[in-house]
Amino acid sequence: MTRTVAGSGAARAAWSSNLSVYLCTAGASVGLGSIWRFPYLAGTGGGSAFILIFILACVLVATPLLAAEFALGRASRLSPPDAAGAVAVAAGGSPRWNAIGILGTLAAYLIFSYYTVIAAWVLAYAWKCAIGLLAAAGPQHVAALWTEFQSHPVEVAAWHAGFVAMVIVISARGLQGGIEPANRIRAPALLVLLLILVVYSLTTGDVRRGLSFAFKPDFSAVNAQVVLSAIGQAFYATGVGQAMMIAFGAYIERGTSLVRTSLVITGSILLVSLLATMMIFPLVFGYGMNPAQGPALVFDVLPRVFTEIPGGRFIGTLFFLLLVLAATTPSIALLEPVAAWVMSRFRVGRVAAVWIIGGSSWVLGIGSVLSFNRWSDWYPLSFIPVFAHKTVFDVLDYVSSNIMMPVGALLTSLLVGWRVSKAFARDELAESTPLARVACVWLLRYVCPIAILAVFIATLV
Repeated sequence: MTRTVAGSGAARAAWSSNLSVYLCTAGASVGLGSIWRFPYLAGTGGGSAFILIFILACVLVATPLLAAEFALGRASRLSPPDAAGAVAVAAGGSPRWNAIGILGTLAAYLIFSYYTVIAAWVLAYAWKCAIGLLAAAGPQHVAALWTEFQSHPVEVAAWHAGFVAMVIVISARGLQGGIEPANRIRAPALLVLLLILVVYSLTTGDVRRGLSFAFKPDFSAVNAQVVLSAIGQAFYATGVGQAMMIAFGAYIERGTSLVRTSLVITGSILLVSLLATMMIFPLVFGYGMNPAQGPALVFDVLPRVFTEIPGGRFIGTLFFLLLVLAATTPSIALLEPVAAWVMSRFRVGRVAAVWIIGGSSWVLGIGSVLSFNRWSDWYPLSFIPVFAHKTVFDVLDYVSSNIMMPVGALLTSLLVGWRVSKAFARDELAESTPLARVACVWLLRYVCPIAILAVFIATLV
């Protein structure tokens, strides 16, 4: 039995069951990136060859890192900025390892500010599709509708405020009153909507060309950049380095396998990513659209498809509702590390903490809203070469995703793999098999640092 390294664990909330642990941790990771980013990367990166590399990256890199983050949270029972330092001190190390949680919490805060802007876009489009605006625009004017929407920052900011308020209300109700019920509803609803859309796509789209584009193995397309892209997608999809799993780990009771929980997350991500790929490309090819447009698929290519297909208004509404569901629980999870720190640091209740964090993040998100209209030509850090042509949105994304997250993940692998005693891994991974424990530590020591450094250096270069 591992002792809690800090004395605050008794006052912490806890998940009500292992099922809640699985649903909520998977819900934190399975988001928009799995539905609109993965299909494009797979289709242009070698099909099933890319998917194979992605699976290996999830299992060999993301899974041990997730288990390590859970372990830091569960062992310390502290908010993320204090968790790693407490574990390190208990092992005779320095409290400066708190850099792990500090970087992750800052990254979560920054990502929440712009991720919820993207979520606001899909929320607005769910409404526009439902009331018939997309159908009325027709295929020739869908792009103009998107441009017009983006040119009105007040409208976008209002949708942003609505989505953030929804996340705040859910989070303010606490672990068992808000977060768990939201995930219990979201998980089956997302899967049902996704399956409906997959069946529709496979019965009405060009299945042969669509699935061939997405899944046909093309090893000639696999190069160093594709491999790094697959590893990066594994980081991006699982949320490693965002302190979410440190925060959620503090609520996990003894008896729950951290390795199994991590595998549930990566398995869920893979399932949703593959289903989303089967949903998107048969429709895109069936209606003669360009599949190689990345995120533009969501607001340009697919909306044009929805204006042409039978029942397109209904199917389009389901699609954007699917994206709203995909964005909701990751947003709740992004709020959690920061809220946990505010509650611990300033001794305030959850309701006050989530409103403070959510409200201030919404204000920060206005910069991202304006990056697509009035501030589209403003590059606030243009005096730094790497930021020379980056808007506020781009800066927030780059700093959080390409600097804070990989540095935090690297420090996590070094702390758990090298610095803490073997007893820490043995006790925190006690619910796993001996082979799983040994494999997890070995991967954290040797494989994860190399993979993280490779992606980090490639991104900077």
